[in-house]
Amino acid sequence: MTDAPASGRPPRPPRRQRSLRELLGSIVLGFELLVVFLGALVLFGLHSLPAVVALGGGAALIVLTIVAIGLLRNTAGVVLGWVIQLIVVAAGLLVPAFFIVGAIFTAMWAYCMIAAARIDRNNRAAPAADNGTENP
Repeated sequence: MTDAPASGRPPRPPRRQRSLRELLGSIVLGFELLVVFLGALVLFGLHSLPAVVALGGGAALIVLTIVAIGLLRNTAGVVLGWVIQLIVVAAGLLVPAFFIVGAIFTAMWAYCMIAAARIDRNNRAAPAADNGTENP
C-alpha cells in the first residue's frame, strides 16, 4: 500500500520547523500591525500630521512590519523589529499616548526575543546532551 493521496499528487514535504523566537516575534508584530493602523488613524483624526503623512507613514510602517514578520528567521528581521519598536515609541512625540503603547510593545518584544532565544538555544542543546556529545 502506498502513502500517496487518492488525488494522485505526491505528498507534500514536511513544513520547516519554526523557532520560538520566530513564532513569538510574529505574534507581537502581528498585534502591533493593528496598533500601527489605529495609530495612523489617530494621527489623522487629531490633525497631528497632514493626512498624506499620517496615513502614508502608517501604511509604510505596516508594510515594514509585514516584511519584518517574513524575515524573522534571519537576524535582519529581528533588527527590523527593533527599528519598528523605536518608530512606535518615537510616535509619542506626536501623541504622548504612543509613549505608553510603544513602551508596552517594546517590553513584550524584548522579553520575547530574549526568552525565546534562550529556550531555542536550550532546545538545540538538548538532543546533543542526550547523545553525550556535549558537556552541560
